[in-house]
Amino acid sequence: MTDRTRLDGQTAFVTGGGGGIGRGIALRLAEAGANVAILDIFLERAEEAAERVRERGVKALALPADVMDTDALRAAIEATDAAFGRIDILVNNAGGVSGRPFLQQSERSWRKHVDINLISMLAATHAAAPIMIRGGAGGSIVNVASIEASRAAPNFAVYAACKAGMLSFTKSMALELSEHKIRVNCIAPDHTVTPGNQGNRAGPVDPATWKQHSADETDAMNRLIPLLREGVDLECGDAAVFLSSEMASYITGVLLPIDGGTHAASGWVRGRNGKWTLNEGLNFGG
Repeated sequence: MTDRTRLDGQTAFVTGGGGGIGRGIALRLAEAGANVAILDIFLERAEEAAERVRERGVKALALPADVMDTDALRAAIEATDAAFGRIDILVNNAGGVSGRPFLQQSERSWRKHVDINLISMLAATHAAAPIMIRGGAGGSIVNVASIEASRAAPNFAVYAACKAGMLSFTKSMALELSEHKIRVNCIAPDHTVTPGNQGNRAGPVDPATWKQHSADETDAMNRLIPLLREGVDLECGDAAVFLSSEMASYITGVLLPIDGGTHAASGWVRGRNGKWTLNEGLNFGG
């Protein structure tokens, strides 16, 4: 039986691919046989991830650019097409968030959230989809949203609105591009260990510099997650490979949570005694 998750000979373009979830996706795509173009605002991160991709026996391209510069983003996609002659997989992963109550958030901050999380996806899709269409073999677009796309997120309202917009765009593009055999899907991570949420927001990805959490903090976090642990970036990569492969040839327009069950839990958490209860914070007993 052939391995229907293989992506041999295909080319993937991953935004924000130098660290965190984007890096995990780039590595898993490479392991499945795809050549990978990695766009990241930090050249050093893009180059490091590209080297890890090459170690997996495929070709890589490191592209430094800020996704909020849509001209630079389009140029990077054109450079990928020039280097590989095709783009089969687009992963819209780049994004960012800062938390504060909406009424304390400036318009400049609103617009930055929209540009990095939503406009970058529109621009990349607008540039990459015609290359897929030209190739005639279809393609896969994987948008990295968040479970905040489908639930309330106090103090992250604009970010959540962007992710909800990403989900809506995913569904619309799934229909518009279906005649070209291009499938468009979303993955929705939640608690995932990444450099950014460990304080390593710039420069080389160095786990040695990451925040160290106490046993109580780790336990409290884990009890919020039905599978009792935070996710890792490579698990998002596994989902992206699946959605880009023949195994998902009849799947389009879906939102796939990669969250250990937190969306399903919808506020139900484990107490220290292991019993499930509805609770609104980390400082619960029982």
